[in-house]
Amino acid sequence: MVTQSADSEASIALVWFRRDLRLFDHAALYHALKEYDQVIPVFVFDPTILTILPRADRRVEFIHASLRALKDELQQAKSDLVIRHANPVTAILELVAEFRASAVYTNRDYEPDAIKRDTEVTAALREQGIALRTFKDQVIFEQDEIVTQANTQLAAQPFPSLQELNFEPAGLADLPVQAGTTGSEALFENFKERIDRYHLNRDFPAVKGPSYLSVHLRFGTLSIRELAAYAWREGSQGAQTWLSELIWREFYQQILWHRPDVVHHAFKQDYDALAFSNDEALFTAWCQGQTGYPMVDAAMRQLNQTGYMHNRLRMITASFLVKDLLVDWRWGERYFAKQLIDFDLASNNGGWQWAASTGCDAQPYFRIFNPVTQSTKFDSDGKFIRRYCPELSALQGKAIHAPWLANQTTLAAAGVTLGVDYPWPIVDHACQRDKALALFKHRGRTPITSNDDSATT
Repeated sequence: MVTQSADSEASIALVWFRRDLRLFDHAALYHALKEYDQVIPVFVFDPTILTILPRADRRVEFIHASLRALKDELQQAKSDLVIRHANPVTAILELVAEFRASAVYTNRDYEPDAIKRDTEVTAALREQGIALRTFKDQVIFEQDEIVTQANTQLAAQPFPSLQELNFEPAGLADLPVQAGTTGSEALFENFKERIDRYHLNRDFPAVKGPSYLSVHLRFGTLSIRELAAYAWREGSQGAQTWLSELIWREFYQQILWHRPDVVHHAFKQDYDALAFSNDEALFTAWCQGQTGYPMVDAAMRQLNQTGYMHNRLRMITASFLVKDLLVDWRWGERYFAKQLIDFDLASNNGGWQWAASTGCDAQPYFRIFNPVTQSTKFDSDGKFIRRYCPELSALQGKAIHAPWLANQTTLAAAGVTLGVDYPWPIVDHACQRDKALALFKHRGRTPITSNDDSATT
């Protein structure tokens, strides 16, 4: 049992870290340090969440590495991180008793399951006469808060291995992803050198255009307020475009808070029961990056291999699944949730409902991405496709975007045999586009074939 070294009369509070794994500009920590003599930082691994994940999960490995970095930083400040692997209600109550804390501070989480958890923790603490104080932290608000340091030292705390949590490494060390605040700070400093060109480069997956900060935003290893303030001060067109993307993130958080039903249902209720064909073979081909459309396949392979997908590609692959393969957007949303290292419920759900035209302020249903047009526009020389579809690497020009349109001489010279080295297209885009238009226009009723109000991008 860990004992705290503060005077028995000192006021003590717990700070419960969740998706905010940093010390800088941390709202709950800031307020706790202002109001209590001693603050005990704690983190709880929740078995309810962990047991449904694969044993090798990149997100768990990222969290684990970020907690290691947070623990090191706290130890440098003569504190430590207390970690438990238990039901949060039980764990927080036991930690309150162990450290004789009179309050628990934490930052708000807006996901439905998190709200339910916090409601249960609040009720359990109230029975002990303890308050759970929550603060806004993962979304933008008006002014930054400066973190101060506690002047008491917490006894050394154990740090569980991945194996003790019933997980194993998922290859995070082999990816260009550095966890913790050191990783987020390095990425942000690099992005500052490129931010003025963000609006020009952000849509091209073979170009270093994005910030690559999404996983750090997801787990709170950097401050959203710091990012928004920098973009606002920097003021260039690139910075303002990036700020608008941060605002989209806020928008989806608000949608989830006010309409938690979107987790399982379309925001636009008229589109909640569309009669998707949901062909499992087509869905499997999409998941595996074997659709015969190189841009779609390269994107899905990037996701499967790295746990990351470029934002433009998220839109292309989502549109393809819903409006070319006629598979329910919820199937794709669940697959992304499983694969993405930066998975965030609000953003993932919002992005999928935008692409599927079922969400709030979504693209109109007749706006259907043409995967070949998107490919030639955003990866014109095929650099991204060659990286993830190496079997097509010898194809040049238009052939790499639509190999089925190339003549046999061209394919043979590139060493490509369709149906052997790379699949034929699993659907015809023009045909599926007409079906999608009918599906949405008639809400699943017997359609009247029409090309009215159609657009392909």
